[in-house]
Amino acid sequence: MRYHRKMDDVVIEGAIPAATLVIMRPAAEAAGGDAELLLVKRAATMAFAAGAVVFPGGRIDPDDYRVATMHGRVEGDVETAARVAALRETLEETGLAVGWTALVGDAREAVRADLLAERPLSSILAERGERLDLDALVPFARWCPNFKESRTFDTWFFAAAAPDHGHELSVSAAEHSHIFWDTAAGALAAADRGDISIIFPTRRNLERLAGHGSVDDFAEHANGFPVRRITPWVEQRGGAAMLCIPADLGYPVTSEMWESVRRG
Repeated sequence: MRYHRKMDDVVIEGAIPAATLVIMRPAAEAAGGDAELLLVKRAATMAFAAGAVVFPGGRIDPDDYRVATMHGRVEGDVETAARVAALRETLEETGLAVGWTALVGDAREAVRADLLAERPLSSILAERGERLDLDALVPFARWCPNFKESRTFDTWFFAAAAPDHGHELSVSAAEHSHIFWDTAAGALAAADRGDISIIFPTRRNLERLAGHGSVDDFAEHANGFPVRRITPWVEQRGGAAMLCIPADLGYPVTSEMWESVRRG
């Protein structure tokens, strides 16, 4: 299935363009039919969300725009560059080649090493004569929190099915300390127990992903809602300060007490 849904591609001045990828695979029956999601724990030394559990992803690099044009997209297409960044960062961070079926075995590890050594993805693709399957990604959200305590990232959110793989996944030690699969409900329960830490956007997206057993199932849900940039705001409700998001974008929980929120 192909997912061509378009997001608003206006760049917010001062925000760092980024992309993140929710990778979904069928879970065991004990998970109640929910898909398992690939999660990484950020290293304690990172400037943003240190020690937090997040989805793979990172900044959109200038070369991601070059790759977008190699795939026939117009120059400066931010949303397509975000798709490229989501796939590239996932390969760098986890060793999982999503949207790149020809990349297997030793070649996958060699390309990952090249990317971590900052060799441009555009030159790797040109040398190999290959293309990414950018339409395999489901666009479902765009978040741009603006908290004084942390950097401002303007992040496109995508979902994709986990490709078949027989190799053990490993993290890039410079950025992450741990990698694991869990259902959205399982990750939320772990956070509630204090076993892991999650920031506000991750919690809201885990709540939205809960109850979906596959990418196609989640895509059907996501297609029922617009994709608009989300910048949470604080308002007083019942005498308490609440951090809020819009109520019409598909999220089952749209507010949380300000004092309990991890923001970055």
